[in-house]
Amino acid sequence: MVLVGVDVCAIAAATLALVLVRYSDLDSVALPTGAAAGIAGMIVLIHLGLCWALKLYRGRAIVGGTDETLLLGAVALITSALASLANVLIDPQPIARSVTFGAPLIAVVIMIVARAMWRAAAVRSGIDLTVRPARTVVVGAGEAGPQLIRSMLSPGSPYLPVAFVDDDPWRRHLRLHGVAVHGTIADLERVIEKTDAQCVVIAIPSAHSDLIREVSARCTSAGVEVKVLPSVSELFGGRVSIRDVRDINIADLLGRSAIETDISSIAHFLNGKRVLVTGAGGSIGSELARQIAKWHPAELMMLDRDESGLHGVQLSIHGRALLDSPDVILCDIRDADALNRIFEERRPEVVFHAAALKHLPMLEQYPLEAVKTNVIGTANVLEAARRVDVERFVNISTDKAAEPTSVLGYSKRVAERLTADYAARAEGSYISVRFGNVLGSRGSVLTTFAAQIAQGGPVTVTHPDVTRYFMTVAEAVQLVLQAGAIGTDGEVLILDMGEPVRIDDVARELIRQSGRKIEIVYTGLRDGEKMDEILRSGGEADQRPVHPLISHVRVAEVSARDVLLQLEIVRVDLAVGLLRQLCSVVPTEGDKTQSAAGAA
Repeated sequence: MVLVGVDVCAIAAATLALVLVRYSDLDSVALPTGAAAGIAGMIVLIHLGLCWALKLYRGRAIVGGTDETLLLGAVALITSALASLANVLIDPQPIARSVTFGAPLIAVVIMIVARAMWRAAAVRSGIDLTVRPARTVVVGAGEAGPQLIRSMLSPGSPYLPVAFVDDDPWRRHLRLHGVAVHGTIADLERVIEKTDAQCVVIAIPSAHSDLIREVSARCTSAGVEVKVLPSVSELFGGRVSIRDVRDINIADLLGRSAIETDISSIAHFLNGKRVLVTGAGGSIGSELARQIAKWHPAELMMLDRDESGLHGVQLSIHGRALLDSPDVILCDIRDADALNRIFEERRPEVVFHAAALKHLPMLEQYPLEAVKTNVIGTANVLEAARRVDVERFVNISTDKAAEPTSVLGYSKRVAERLTADYAARAEGSYISVRFGNVLGSRGSVLTTFAAQIAQGGPVTVTHPDVTRYFMTVAEAVQLVLQAGAIGTDGEVLILDMGEPVRIDDVARELIRQSGRKIEIVYTGLRDGEKMDEILRSGGEADQRPVHPLISHVRVAEVSARDVLLQLEIVRVDLAVGLLRQLCSVVPTEGDKTQSAAGAA
């Protein structure tokens, strides 16, 4: 608006000056003030129309720069020609031709000088003139929106707020810091087109993933980028500014609700305790170790058979990784004797058992490996814990253990039942914690999609309608610690994963964020895969007596002694059948054929 005001004044001044010069020697002719005003108005309209079409008032060129000067010169020549033509065609001719021809050219000199003076002043004051603020629509006119607008209007801001959208009907006429509410989220595409916006910012720190997905989809269809403010927990209650604005990540689209934990209960069973984590080099195990370290345990022991994984987790906790300290333990949970020696020497009081084989297709191909690690390995850790009277044992399970149809699901279901068996006959509390897919874990679908996109595609999805539960690794571990604090002996605690998400939507969002055109190929469900995962088996009631995000259920016990005795004599081709029996699952004839083929 400042530029428009400068240009209108320049045209008015140039027209007045030319009229005075042209008619000053003609005493017999009165000054054509009416005609001059009309011609000046016509020149203004032509000039503003051309500048608007060339986006000179919408950040196309740096103010006072070479590009803007050339564009203004072109506008002045066109304006001069059109005004002169109109003046000649009008009969009688309202004003001298020199006025209509010369006024735009003199006016553009004034415009350029004014812009050059402003640019010089801006450079002296330190304003960054290379910043071209993106015209921005802000979603949400609540508490965070006005704070963000104030920050956007500061010098050097990369964003220029042009409109609000808000679904609250009480805000439909609201204007904050000169920025008005132009409609609701349903009107977003229209508002973007009307304001010529280049960016949309979701200024709702508590925004649900459904809202973020809807806004993201609308921005994609409108061809503009979308950004978001961090969640309430990420902002830590501070004031909102443009420094907080960031790109949407996949966690925003899948769920970003804040998790409330009972800090005192977690501290009670971790603070000052000797804690051991199996599988500490993996995604869940390493995050467990990092979060446990913050609770000041007397000793943190990280056990894994992967020395590289141990190196990584030690580096992330201590900032160094010499692998020569007692907090890292290189051991395979399949080796019962080695486990027993370690437990006897180190005497852990709390054990988190995260070591497992987890890739479903691989275990369908090699079922005996699932038996060795997920069943026998778990039994070994449970027995070692019982020998030293561990106070609390937490077994990390998976949603695939609910009504299992895969070798992975069978093996983890048996691990839950083994844990329940030890809860009945060992000192201390033994519980399992069950949850779904973890965002960003090694081998997760996000990692796979990212690698495929980096290679140019195609991105492979099993089925367009397949759904899965997702949770960030930090959220999952936070709830695992809470579950470990509140669980009672023999329970399986099931984490609330929110709403299931279509894998196809995840793939398309990652492709959209990449800005590339990549094909999606549907490969079909693999052996053992479900179309939709569930968190509870039939008969497992959703009871949440302590924490709103944690259900408590019980599973039938199975004797570790009987399991190990049977597994010692079982052949590889019978492994899946035995796991089915231990899960109390009655296989169909089709399942038997499929399992035999997979085992073979």
